[in-house]
Amino acid sequence: MARIAGVNIPTQKRVEIALQYIHGIGAAKAKEICGKVGIPVERRVHQLTDDEVLRIREVIDSDYKVEGDLRREVAMNIKRLMDMACYRGLRHRKGLPVRGQRTHTNARTRKGPAKPIAGKKK
Repeated sequence: MARIAGVNIPTQKRVEIALQYIHGIGAAKAKEICGKVGIPVERRVHQLTDDEVLRIREVIDSDYKVEGDLRREVAMNIKRLMDMACYRGLRHRKGLPVRGQRTHTNARTRKGPAKPIAGKKK
């Protein structure tokens, strides 16, 4: 099993698909990485040579922010918003939708399960 950016990527899948198991690499970046390294699209991970795996690892390390670094950056951005006490930071702090979605109904993912209100019978 190839280990890239601290993630064991599946060996039976195509390289383009397997790279997407790394947090921060989607379809577009995976294609871009394959193009930079010069790996054909139909090649599978178990067919890669050690040199190709090393080149992929180097490209990802030098050009992209992935896994722990990316998670840390996102967490720090959210923490910065919360420390500034701007509107988005307050929404994060309260656990409500941040991007302007309605909360009168819906928003159950952010708000959690519905809590019954006592004495609200018709």
